[in-house]
Amino acid sequence: MMRAGLTLLLSAQADLKVVGEAANREDAFEVVRREQPDILVVDLHLGEEHAADFLEELLGICKARAIIVTGSSDENEMHRAIRAGAVGLVYKEEDPEVLVRAIRKVHGGEAWFSRSLMMSTLSRLRSENSSEGESDPEASKIAGLTAREREIVALAASGCDRRKMARTLHLSESTVRNHLTSIFGKLGVPNQLALVLYAQQHGLDKPTRDR
Repeated sequence: MMRAGLTLLLSAQADLKVVGEAANREDAFEVVRREQPDILVVDLHLGEEHAADFLEELLGICKARAIIVTGSSDENEMHRAIRAGAVGLVYKEEDPEVLVRAIRKVHGGEAWFSRSLMMSTLSRLRSENSSEGESDPEASKIAGLTAREREIVALAASGCDRRKMARTLHLSESTVRNHLTSIFGKLGVPNQLALVLYAQQHGLDKPTRDR
């Protein structure tokens, strides 16, 4: 019933097209492989399955960005979904139009999370980093970034999407996208939201003066 309702809601939008739906993990992989969608809207709980358990693998077979839909208030579950690659989260009790706005924002390269969840996630990451001791095992990864990549990381941390980064740095969006792909690989982060959290955690949210 929920899938049918969402299909009707999204199909009624002139700029959105529903290319498939799935009831479980197996169906999800089949639909994603076949349709290669731009956006995945995934219920955090699929019967006895938990989407965070396979979301990273699912995103690995497509170029989609994932939005989680949930009725849960368990932040541990949400943190798991973010680590797995989700870049948006919408609560089931919210107005249906919120999901539509979230899809458009996420498709445009932005994240869609409540401020409280973002702060909670950042606090958790900082706590985990502190527990590892004073040495920073990420230093060698960070040192591998070019000056241009450091600029892009700082812009991402300030909330810029790819379009604004391109305007600010006088680059094409495709060039910015290529830089982001390189940055993700060097730092081992799955998406731009994870990059923002990483940047804030490791003090990369300020532009570097090095050239």
